[in-house]
Amino acid sequence: MKVDGREIDVSRREKVFFPDAGFTKGDVIDYYDRVADVMIPHMKHYAVSMERFPDGLAGDGFYNKDTPDYFPDWIRTVTIPRREGGSFRAPIVDSRAALVYMADQAVLTPHLYLARYNDLEHPDKMIYDLDPPEGTTDFSAVRRAALDIRDVMAEVDLQAWVKTTGSKGFHVVIPLDRSAGFDEVREFAHSSALLLVRRHEETYTLEQRKNKRRGRIFLDVLRNSYGATTVAPYAIRARPGAPVATPLDWEELKAGANPQDWTIESVPRRLAQKEDPWKGLMRHARSLERRREKLDALLDAEEPAEEEG
Repeated sequence: MKVDGREIDVSRREKVFFPDAGFTKGDVIDYYDRVADVMIPHMKHYAVSMERFPDGLAGDGFYNKDTPDYFPDWIRTVTIPRREGGSFRAPIVDSRAALVYMADQAVLTPHLYLARYNDLEHPDKMIYDLDPPEGTTDFSAVRRAALDIRDVMAEVDLQAWVKTTGSKGFHVVIPLDRSAGFDEVREFAHSSALLLVRRHEETYTLEQRKNKRRGRIFLDVLRNSYGATTVAPYAIRARPGAPVATPLDWEELKAGANPQDWTIESVPRRLAQKEDPWKGLMRHARSLERRREKLDALLDAEEPAEEEG
């Protein structure tokens, strides 16, 4: 298979990767080939952690952070230091050929690091990970949570964006100008989540222990850390039916979008009919510095929540 002038020796296209839906490895490769023009702009600045399923969903999957030695030299890599010592070489997917090659290597889901490869200490996004409470598949509450986070961001003059995870919930993302480090970003995310807990403590919680949440939605900001990743926009998830992590506009969320509504069959049709909702996202990147004071004032105006002790 020739892609961008690169000859990629695609193998075992007929191998079934999604037994329930009958999608094959070839279907996965063709999907990534079709969406590459939209997907690559969201990926090209970041190192990738590879979630691989050599035998599809019928076999075991694993995460591969280090670029294997047999990968072609035209796939760029970046050295990522580990906090505990040592380092690894992560690949960068900055072309259609690289994305198709990854698919041929059974990289079902590429996960992106939160900081660009040329400055690993300063993230360019702040992320809220929203899943429904344990034991429920009612997504109306997490849709409401995403909208509440959007509204809090608007109060401090930040713009929020949303995507399905293709799994259990939604990610709300705020683009940043890379002036803040991970600790500052995580603290800002925590404080804004705490504001929502103070305003709606019967609905939201920052309690990490599941047995303490009492059916409330956990506003997870822990992903805002060095070395953490987030599923790439338009990535396939290792779930029955081959759902896709899909960027949305807010009206689609309000209309009742669910986390697994789009698949490798429907996303190419969607992109043929609708412009990528996240196109131009980074043009809205802002600094947190001037907004910290305003967030603190909003926090001070609310009574502490019971879970704060």
